[in-house]
Amino acid sequence: MRSCGIVVEYNPFHNGHLYHIEQARQISQAEVVIAVMSGNFLQRGEPAIFDKWVRAKEALTHGADIVIELPVEWSVQSADYFAKGAVQLLHAMRCDAICFGTDSHESFDYETFGSFVKENQQEVEKIFQSLQDSSLSYPQKMTEVFQKIYPDISLDYTSPNHILGLSYAKENALYESPMKIYPILRNSADYHDAVFSSEKIASATAIRKAVSENRETSNYVPEQTQTDLKTQYASSWEDYWSYLQYKILSTEVEELRQLYQMNEGLEYRIKRAAIESESFEQFIQLVKSKRYTQTRLQRLACYVLLNIKEEEIKRQWSNPYLHVLGFTNKGQLYLKKKKKSIKVPLISKIGKKEEQYTLLVRGDRIYQMGIKKEEQNFGRIPIRIAGETNE
Repeated sequence: MRSCGIVVEYNPFHNGHLYHIEQARQISQAEVVIAVMSGNFLQRGEPAIFDKWVRAKEALTHGADIVIELPVEWSVQSADYFAKGAVQLLHAMRCDAICFGTDSHESFDYETFGSFVKENQQEVEKIFQSLQDSSLSYPQKMTEVFQKIYPDISLDYTSPNHILGLSYAKENALYESPMKIYPILRNSADYHDAVFSSEKIASATAIRKAVSENRETSNYVPEQTQTDLKTQYASSWEDYWSYLQYKILSTEVEELRQLYQMNEGLEYRIKRAAIESESFEQFIQLVKSKRYTQTRLQRLACYVLLNIKEEEIKRQWSNPYLHVLGFTNKGQLYLKKKKKSIKVPLISKIGKKEEQYTLLVRGDRIYQMGIKKEEQNFGRIPIRIAGETNE
């Protein structure tokens, strides 16, 4: 059974995502589409609008065959680490191809780029380390690196999906049998578009903004998502602000300094901001600077809220697993056929005595606190959606 992997967040699932799944299946000629989906905390450092089970059902209802959770140790990360975790899980699932959206309108050979980076990794790292300007962000530094080492290559590190595409390509090239790469151009709406600019396609940002303003979204989301928008509580960082503020104010700076990615004296900066702020939005604005972007600070806020330390992150990285959130009949058949060749633990149910999933369980319990959701792991089994198996 030929398979194509996609890496997603579905915050929430919309018509652009539906187009992505359809295109992934069509251009890769895959029988099975496997979605690696962020859990309850997302790449830009924010809680998901709906929990992972609601979003997994949206995906399975509208074309995905299997949904695998990208756990918090990978999901709340910059592009390279996010891609590393996602590509690792897709390879573990024995995917033949990967399909992702790109906002780069110029033709770009991601596979050649990935191979180039693999062959010149030492030179890339050497030039990166030589850049002395501390005010430059990681994407800006990487742009300079490749302008020096390969000036003919077309790069645009200002486009979020293109950045992720480059990261997928770099990571994928490291494997002995890389997946075939199928990039597709985003349809109409840009990643950060906060307005409805077409009749059927809108960004998740625009949809979340409309939801917060009680505006109609039915033109831009499929049926299951529309149902969820009417019946599910839409969470945001403000639901967790009091917990985050308490954590910062009640923790000594020496202890804050031990948290993952808390460096360069940021513990003092966030301590002052927590005292002065009345909302999460105000908190971020007080801490934000040219050096510290909003996305970086939101990820840091997640690490603080979830009390994540670097040694915990690294321990989870060294113990990968595949947590199955759901599947269709066809997806279930794929799992049955591939089970013997999947070398990473395949988990369909998390037991209370399992210590391997410490960060996942802790993060989900805190997510539950913010919006009073039901249990996220213990006793939960994969969602099953009927569908033809073609067998």
